[in-house]
Amino acid sequence: MTAARTDDTGDWLVCAGCRTLLYARRFRRHRQVCPDCGHHAPLTAPDRVADLFDEGTARTWEPTATDVDPLGFVDSRPYPQRVVEARARTGLDEGVLCVRGTIAGRSVVAAVMDFRFLGGSLGAAVGERITAAAEAALAQRAPLLLVCASGGARMQEGVVALMQMAKTVAALQALDEAGVLTISLVTDPTYGGVAASFATLADVVIAEPGARLGFAGRRVIEQTIREELPEGFQTAEFLLAHGMLDLIVPRPELRTTIGRLLGAASGGGPRPLRTSPLVTDPTALPERDPWEAVRLARRLGRPTTLDYLTHVVEDFVELHGDRRHGDDPAIVAGLGRLDGRPVAVVGTQKGHDAAALAARGYGMSGPAGYRKAARVMTLAAKLGLPVVTLIDTAGAYPGVAAEEQGQALAIAENIGLMASLPVPVVAVVTGEGGSGGALALAVADRVLACANAVYSVISAEGCASILWKDAAQAPRAAAALQVDARALLRLGIVDGVLPEPGDGADSDHLVAARTLRDAVSAALQGLEGHDGGSLVASRRARFRAYGAETALGAVETGSTAVITDVRESA
Repeated sequence: MTAARTDDTGDWLVCAGCRTLLYARRFRRHRQVCPDCGHHAPLTAPDRVADLFDEGTARTWEPTATDVDPLGFVDSRPYPQRVVEARARTGLDEGVLCVRGTIAGRSVVAAVMDFRFLGGSLGAAVGERITAAAEAALAQRAPLLLVCASGGARMQEGVVALMQMAKTVAALQALDEAGVLTISLVTDPTYGGVAASFATLADVVIAEPGARLGFAGRRVIEQTIREELPEGFQTAEFLLAHGMLDLIVPRPELRTTIGRLLGAASGGGPRPLRTSPLVTDPTALPERDPWEAVRLARRLGRPTTLDYLTHVVEDFVELHGDRRHGDDPAIVAGLGRLDGRPVAVVGTQKGHDAAALAARGYGMSGPAGYRKAARVMTLAAKLGLPVVTLIDTAGAYPGVAAEEQGQALAIAENIGLMASLPVPVVAVVTGEGGSGGALALAVADRVLACANAVYSVISAEGCASILWKDAAQAPRAAAALQVDARALLRLGIVDGVLPEPGDGADSDHLVAARTLRDAVSAALQGLEGHDGGSLVASRRARFRAYGAETALGAVETGSTAVITDVRESA
């Protein structure tokens, strides 16, 4: 148990996290979260329902009873007797409550597990209830919430329990195919067959602080491999750092966070019509020295993705992790509402000072970041949400670890994914658009650039080092590459240029953000009504046209010579 009574009246408890003596009423007022150390004690399924659902809306139902004893299993007592005892002890028919109701006013179907019932083990009855909840969500086209707490598959049912993993996974796949949002809330503990099936397959996986999640338990692993595991192994915090979770949310904030996710995935209401502020005529833009444009694009005060999100995206919920290896902070991704329109937003993130730049990898993502971006864009396609990308990066991270983890493949997969997304996609180069690292987020129906942004096949310094063997020749390289917004518009690489306030976007973040909001919203308005097939066909035709009409030698930069020199240098 995580909290123990210290006297017969039950007025006091001992926190299992910090061993502090707690007043029981205060502990319950805090939703059984220790006010001193933050330790989250377990909640029963009925308490969990009361905590998450809007008051008075939750309605439970029990699918057809599934009492099975396929093996006639007996240990210290027969399995059926254990079930009877669990029912008497918990007041539940089985280890899951199926619920319909609303959270933050949004309809949702939930399956809420209770660890008190035979350790939340996954047997036929539990599998039937999880599947029934998924089928109800499918019938109602309502999001499915799974609250998970389990020690694993129910051993007393043998291989029949094992089959529940496949059964529940298939039920979630049906929701994927139907475009229905699924959310998993991982509570402590969640192990074995539940962890290896529905708990980790949801679109969004949230965990309470300190919750443990894994296939095999710590003791089993240590006894098997005879190694001591690191501190915090399999905790929510460990798993978030390793890309396996989207969010860690304290219990008092769960209803709000889940409500924001439900809102971001819904259709929304009336939206304002925006007039596009874009400049679409290259001659209307001032001629600027390309190297000066590079310097302006790199100014540390320019708004970052998070700055733009703060000003113009409501109810943004950042999602983390690539579900394979890690969570790269150089890319921010999540769901929110732009002008009331549900959207998925993906953007590179730098920072405004040395510490933030270092923490964010200077905005240069590794494979985990691109795979996180792909995961969120895939979710957007499933839910029918437009995708907005914000790009400010010198390029993909060049390092040994990135190569070992498949940097080139991650970029290629993102380019291919974006070329095939059946939803509107708008990309904005807000600062630097560096090489394939930028293109991995810029295969869009509309590609825009801020007035002081640059976009190039390589950095000016990199080009100078290769061709002139001298990085100091970067200004010369920038001029040859024609990286500035005016040239990008003339070449047809971007569809329009966003004016910047004063001396640049860094001089007034709010004005810059509103300009971006108006430009993106107007672009999305223009893309509404197009079906997925026509969007994909048009997007592919856009990129098919680059280089098809003009011979390389006709381009004013003398790009034929550049390509020859690069090949020779390689």
